[in-house]
Amino acid sequence: MGFTREELLAAAGKSVPDLLGPRTDLLFVGINPGLWTAAAQAHFAKRGNRFYQALHRAGLSNRLIDAADGLEAGDADDLTSRGIGITNLVNRATARADELGAGELVDGARLLAIKAMTLQPQVTVILGLTAYRIGFARPRARAGWQEEKLGGADLLVAGNPSGLNAHQTVDDLAASFREAALRAGLRPASH
Repeated sequence: MGFTREELLAAAGKSVPDLLGPRTDLLFVGINPGLWTAAAQAHFAKRGNRFYQALHRAGLSNRLIDAADGLEAGDADDLTSRGIGITNLVNRATARADELGAGELVDGARLLAIKAMTLQPQVTVILGLTAYRIGFARPRARAGWQEEKLGGADLLVAGNPSGLNAHQTVDDLAASFREAALRAGLRPASH
């Protein structure tokens, strides 16, 4: 389907509802929705984003999900029935993540900690090192497992799956997702 330029511009500032089921063992946290994601009302919806490729390659979805026109109910059910949830650090759509202010990231980190305490995932994966460094006041943090927990959950900081992030390949992300799933008690399927 796709969206017109006007539809994408109209999505600026909109939010995207969390994808959560009755239990959340593994919580993925994006930085914030992009305009395409907000227009589609589905996390990581822009074509070129590697989140769903990595998720599938890690064995965490039954099929390769294409959320560009919105997430199909069966795909949402597949993820939530496995105990996988998706949220954002800041739930305000922008054209680029660097349009977010430091205060928004700090507020988002505080709200994410509360959300993690409520949902009680085993593992939380934040997808964006720079946003994590700013939001959680950890300027020297490195990608990988963090010493501190988030609301009782083990915390992994991984690369942003955006196609603009050349530092992370789909295989790198899939390996991180698979490791996080195993630590959360999920058993990925082998592909």
